[in-house]
Amino acid sequence: MSEIRLEKIDEYRWMIPPVGGMRVPGIIYSSEELIREMGTDESPKQVANVAHLPGIVKYSLAMPDMHWGYGFPIGGVAAFDMEEGVISPGGVGYDINCGCRLVTTRLSLDDIRDCLQYLVVALFRDIPTGVGSKGVLKLSVKEEKNVLEKGAKWAVDQGYGAPDDLETTEDRGRMEGADPEKVSTKALERGREQLGTLGSGNHFLEIEVVEEIFDEAVAVAFGLEKDQIAILIHSGSRGLGYQVCDDYLAKMVKHVGDLGFPLPDKQLSCAYLRSNQGRDYLSAMACAANYAWANRQMLMHWTGETFERVLHKSPREIGMRLLYDVCHNIAKIETFTVDENPPSPPLEKGGKGGFFGKGGLGGFSDERQVKLCVHRKGATRAFPPGHPSLPGRYLKVGQPILIPGDMGTGSYVLVGTEKAFKDTFGSTCHGAGRVMSRNQATRASSGRSIAKEMAKRGIIVMATGKGTLREEIPEAYKNLDQVVQVVHEAGISKKVARLRSLGCIKG
Repeated sequence: MSEIRLEKIDEYRWMIPPVGGMRVPGIIYSSEELIREMGTDESPKQVANVAHLPGIVKYSLAMPDMHWGYGFPIGGVAAFDMEEGVISPGGVGYDINCGCRLVTTRLSLDDIRDCLQYLVVALFRDIPTGVGSKGVLKLSVKEEKNVLEKGAKWAVDQGYGAPDDLETTEDRGRMEGADPEKVSTKALERGREQLGTLGSGNHFLEIEVVEEIFDEAVAVAFGLEKDQIAILIHSGSRGLGYQVCDDYLAKMVKHVGDLGFPLPDKQLSCAYLRSNQGRDYLSAMACAANYAWANRQMLMHWTGETFERVLHKSPREIGMRLLYDVCHNIAKIETFTVDENPPSPPLEKGGKGGFFGKGGLGGFSDERQVKLCVHRKGATRAFPPGHPSLPGRYLKVGQPILIPGDMGTGSYVLVGTEKAFKDTFGSTCHGAGRVMSRNQATRASSGRSIAKEMAKRGIIVMATGKGTLREEIPEAYKNLDQVVQVVHEAGISKKVARLRSLGCIKG
């Protein structure tokens, strides 16, 4: 690990005290074991670097799945004041609105056991996967811009799903403020033929079975029960989102000298939120986010059609229903409350106190509200019961949180908490988090048949190329159970259910 000094606050939190140009402390959510396993990973240094940025509120955060990223660590969370703060493409990431949606069914494992192989093969045939994969749609420039403005609603309006799907999609599948005129011609070209494609790398479509229920009451509200079949879709904004990030990073790097403050790392190139450049990036980022929501909406629709062809039952007959869709790589303007207590130290060992200009950051209420720009890079929103952004069916229990693991593990469903809203700007982890680079994983898996290894574990895996499976070997990731246990015990999200992988397709 780097030379960064970590002070243990409690069993699941570690502080990086402010030194040098750090404006606030860093807080890492992790366990002793996960901290020990970090090795030479420099992500704590990136947590400290983020704390140098102007307008940052309270602290620079990292979740237990954190690892080295571009500028911000993957797993990083930071909130910025709208007047004095900045927006950083490195705090969002290249795959804007990479995210997950979980689709439940009324099927049980016994219902599909004999046809599981056929389902996986059919999904691999029907869902475009891989680097540069192209979908069945060939959008005009005008229609593509409609997608960027309307998001998942565009897909539903075209017959890809139902209006009810929007109710259980974060932000109803549409981010406000999208302006296609702020998206480059090159980005539009990259996205024009990729809508409705899965992509490559860690993106996947997986058939899973609910293996364990931890909170019966919340599981009932979510429509989850033991032995139930579900489908998890993990994809993002494809080449369009990548290009938006690349375009705006290039612009911001050129103006680093005009910011009026030193950057500890040029990868943190940014613009003030109130500046024209900052507003332009937010508008372009919203376009990419909307593209990703439309993309996942279409992938879900085509998954339903594939199930119908194999099972000879319609999606309605098998009870296919979107539980929720959450995004991971995003910057959002969200409302929090400021209490009227006097400033406290950066963070007390007992976990009390905080830093927020003239007061501490409070929980959700209708009073003393302030808007912040919250960056979540490889982190998931985790809003509590009663938050007005939640769909009615989840208002009493809290927001569903989807945490995918590696292809040999499965996934978790968690629920948001009031503690997350108070302590982490309503944020939690987003997955297992890599411990090996893709090159390291490829070397470690040399000479192995990963598909056969997965088959021995009872998981059918199909991928466009052998290279993808070698890059995505299970040991390239942290232990998902350990990561989830940290956020559960820390109280920033709570375990609801664990799902086991049955079949997985990848690019």
